[in-house]
Amino acid sequence: MSEIHVPDQTNRLPISVLTGFLGSGKTTLLSKLLRDPDMANTAVVINEFGDVGLDHMLIESSDENTVLMDSGCLCCTIRGDLVDTLRDLFRKRVTGAVPEFDRLVIETTGLADPAPILHTLMSDPLLCARYRLDGVLVTVDGVHGLRQLDAQFEPLKQAAVADRILITKADMVDDAAIDALRERLQKVNPAAPVHVVSNGDIAARHVLNVGLFDPAAKIPDVEKWLREEAYGHDHHHHDHDVNRHDAHIRSFCLTTDAAYSWEAFANWMDALISVHGESLLRVKGVLHVTDTDQPVVVHGVQHVFHPPAVLEAWPNEDRRSRIVMITRDLNRDPVEKMFHAFIDAAP
Repeated sequence: MSEIHVPDQTNRLPISVLTGFLGSGKTTLLSKLLRDPDMANTAVVINEFGDVGLDHMLIESSDENTVLMDSGCLCCTIRGDLVDTLRDLFRKRVTGAVPEFDRLVIETTGLADPAPILHTLMSDPLLCARYRLDGVLVTVDGVHGLRQLDAQFEPLKQAAVADRILITKADMVDDAAIDALRERLQKVNPAAPVHVVSNGDIAARHVLNVGLFDPAAKIPDVEKWLREEAYGHDHHHHDHDVNRHDAHIRSFCLTTDAAYSWEAFANWMDALISVHGESLLRVKGVLHVTDTDQPVVVHGVQHVFHPPAVLEAWPNEDRRSRIVMITRDLNRDPVEKMFHAFIDAAP
């Protein structure tokens, strides 16, 4: 894994990834969000072809890839590689070919596995220098969500990796249905706050700035990002209904008081990825390593990890290492045993 380094968070543009299953209301939600003053100067990248449901907002076209919107936003339909699209968009921002924007939203297709997009944002050096992942936002259909979670793995994985979950179409179902869906989603992803939305209406402040870096305070907010209190015990279903795909999802938090070397952690993570990479849906952690007195932050999806970052200071007196893991078909025990095998054996 990469050497640890000091990141520059303030000069990188935040990216929100908006995903959700077919018909769950992503475009309706985005249309409303773009009218919120907190979303001013936002660029939107949509990784699918054809009508994207925003035609009524378009007022002029600048070229085949970019469309200026009346909210002051920029809409780009991907016609190639995501890396090229984001690099080109940043270049146009610098040269003045498009209006300057302060943040970016990537809307995925309804059948998308969000992991490849997160891989791209974490692994490309030029993108990492210009953009930072703020958070993953997931829409879940209030009417059909429970059935979709039973029948399809895509909406389940989307919910499992989310930083914010938005139950849509709340005006079309009763409170009991919403409560049942909320309970199900919180078992899949106990750390992600769940918001109930009607007609796409939600204040942008609930879905922006949900990542590690708090732009208002100009400091990282480790506690909000990890939400380790949500992982008081392993979260998974104990029933044996073969149609309940989320019986395969596990979420847990590994903690340790003792400091260890970065090399020991990196060796463990390399071994874990080589054996169980496909099962690591998402990993977040703040580490107390002997290489530095400052906290080290790690963030990964499956086989790909963002370069580790050294923060300026610990958020409080708690200097335990905390590693949050959301996995598929991978229990806590083998992960924890492998962790201690590497950490305890290290000098």
